[in-house]
Amino acid sequence: MKHSKLPRAAALAALILGLSTLTLSSGCLAAAAGAGAAGVAFVMGDLTANLDASLDRSYRATQQAVEQLEFTKVSESKDALIAKVTVRNAVNQKIVIKLERVGDNLTKVSIRVDTFGDRPLSMTVLDKIKAKL
Repeated sequence: MKHSKLPRAAALAALILGLSTLTLSSGCLAAAAGAGAAGVAFVMGDLTANLDASLDRSYRATQQAVEQLEFTKVSESKDALIAKVTVRNAVNQKIVIKLERVGDNLTKVSIRVDTFGDRPLSMTVLDKIKAKL
């Protein structure tokens, strides 16, 4: 009986160690991805970046980018700290663009396409927003 508990305990320890390693390495990978791509990170379907512009200027640039990309606006809202623009493209993908004021001339942008994200489409939207700043 004592012999049968040892493999179970060892398996449990290996599982815990494996999960700990996975958790730690995924955080490092996310940080490395953000640092290696000039402040742009794509984590769990969200593309995030910082814009060197005020929230108001970033919001106007987002509206212009959405118009240039010919997306259909679903909703938009804005206050002094946060703005959100929800659109759909020609194949009915939902794209949510969130802007958060970080400082007077610094805004965090987060772009999410549908449920799981779409990095190339998110990058296209981000590039259009940056071009309008």
